[in-house]
Amino acid sequence: MEAQETLNLISKQWCTLEDLMALGEFGRNSALKVKREIKNKLINQGYKIPSHVIPMKEVVDYLNININYLESRVQARR
Repeated sequence: MEAQETLNLISKQWCTLEDLMALGEFGRNSALKVKREIKNKLINQGYKIPSHVIPMKEVVDYLNININYLESRVQARR
């Protein structure tokens, strides 16, 4: 996945299972496990989370996506 594609995906507020599979290059089962881990962490902190999505910010933090680096790669291509 190219830097611009990643930035487009992470610009959304909510992350679907398909988004998580693309960002992490996970299969469905691995993505479900990551989603469950993130969701459980947030629920334990007292947040209410919709059943089919998780916050994109949490996904970016979990996967350690370096947004500044991606933006610099996009700028370098221009």
